[in-house]
Amino acid sequence: MNAVDIRSTAAGLPHAWHSLPLGQVGKATVKVLRMDGRPMATETHDTPEALMVIDGTLHLRADDIEVDVHAGQMYLVEAGIAHAVRPGSHGTLVIVDIGGHPPTRPETTTGHPEHSCAP
Repeated sequence: MNAVDIRSTAAGLPHAWHSLPLGQVGKATVKVLRMDGRPMATETHDTPEALMVIDGTLHLRADDIEVDVHAGQMYLVEAGIAHAVRPGSHGTLVIVDIGGHPPTRPETTTGHPEHSCAP
């Protein structure tokens, strides 16, 4: 496999907040996405999820605690912890998660699920 330019791959994605799988490590999937400032709905997963900020800042709420994750930092969301992206998050995000379990998302007040971070 060749080296992957994560920043340019994310910049070339047609839609923000829709991830692109880059590869597998065992049962874990490594994905990249572009953040564009929009908030994302609360979700939970049956497995842990690593959120690595390549550039920009991820404004996250996890387990009712607000945290800012900056370029070069990683946040590990434990299994079963509700988490949401707060407004203003921007840049490139790499997600490492164990596939096969789509996130659970409550419906918005309009009755439609929010945008997905899943591919």
